[in-house]
Amino acid sequence: MNPIILFLLVFVGIPLIELYFLIEVGAEIGAIPTIALTVFTAVLGGMMVRVQGFSTALRVRDALAREEVPALEILEGAVLLVTGIMLLLPGFITDIIGFILLVPPVRRALILYFLQHSGVMQRQSPQRRPENDNDNARVIEGEYRQLDDD
Repeated sequence: MNPIILFLLVFVGIPLIELYFLIEVGAEIGAIPTIALTVFTAVLGGMMVRVQGFSTALRVRDALAREEVPALEILEGAVLLVTGIMLLLPGFITDIIGFILLVPPVRRALILYFLQHSGVMQRQSPQRRPENDNDNARVIEGEYRQLDDD
């Protein structure tokens, strides 16, 4: 996609759509309740993102303690950052998307979908291992020579 079109879509199109919905909701329920609802969703979303962020940080720490790379958790943290920004922006569409991304299974499925379809991660068929293969056995190849004590 052309970067200029993407820029216009994100920075012009989304605010216009949000403004339209804010005006429509304001016409139905009034200006003060619309503003109160917008502030309420921002505060509630901020608190929920904070809780999810701490949970993700704990999972990163646990993965590092197990000496694993916390790649998926770091990506979840990045998605939570974007989610927090979306929830703080005034508007109902970004709030709906933000609250959907706060559901951990949805967030993880979205990340895995993106990784699989961007070519970063590919599905592998399970490979059969020999039955006598032992996970603890090591094979070290090399050359040796025997030295006599003489």
